[in-house]
Amino acid sequence: TLSVAVMSGKGGVGKSNLALNLGYALSRGGFPLLLMDCDLGLANLDVLLGITPEGNLQDVLLRDAPVTDVIHPLSDRGRGVFDILPAASGVPELAEMDADMRDMLLRRLEPALEQYDMVLLDLGAGIHGTVQSFAAMAAVRLVVMTPEPTSLTDSYALIKVLHTRLGVKDFLVVINEVENSNEEERCFQRLSMACEHFLGFTPVLLGSVRSDPKMPEAVRRQRPLLDLYPNSPAAHDILTLAQRLLKVRASMLETLRARPVLRPLA
Repeated sequence: TLSVAVMSGKGGVGKSNLALNLGYALSRGGFPLLLMDCDLGLANLDVLLGITPEGNLQDVLLRDAPVTDVIHPLSDRGRGVFDILPAASGVPELAEMDADMRDMLLRRLEPALEQYDMVLLDLGAGIHGTVQSFAAMAAVRLVVMTPEPTSLTDSYALIKVLHTRLGVKDFLVVINEVENSNEEERCFQRLSMACEHFLGFTPVLLGSVRSDPKMPEAVRRQRPLLDLYPNSPAAHDILTLAQRLLKVRASMLETLRARPVLRPLA
């Protein structure tokens, strides 16, 4: 099972929407996939999909509910697409888990997560403790940013904190809302140079998603872009990202067999 922590240094860069559409694209390839909302205090995947799940991670943590009871299967015209593990919104005590709560959650999650080929973790924006924990426990980290200067500095700060505090080096980067490939290249080069100069390593560019008016339209209609506008430019870009992520998974199969889906922090 490949676990991918989808994260961003700042809010408003389209991270949750990208995670949702990546999940949709990957599951269409026949891969059993779980999309897990790890923004434990301000969940929003259910809103993006217009669903009202009966249970969420809060029930697992605070009410001892089995994980399988709160997993919500998504279907598309009667066909199973992928599963969602929703989080609670407006529950501040979940946003900052202590080590005991985190370890308990891991023990409960692991058997359920092992049933999937891929698990996408949609993390909260920023660098608070829960984000750091989930990011370090996943096999791969996917940093979502936009060409805005503030997004660049916040993405670098996120990578720096995870590297200096938890020793994490392997990061994939997706640049959202680009106008063209020149902007993608220019934006990634700035991040890459800062990482190389100050941290001694460079992240890997997974790709970019073009700015596309169909994306906010899909959000308004509470449907995945790939379902509503499968031929839009952004949908094509997300399908390309999904194919590249599958190649990453294929290259890591030996490593993945030897590690838990989410590796406990030392």
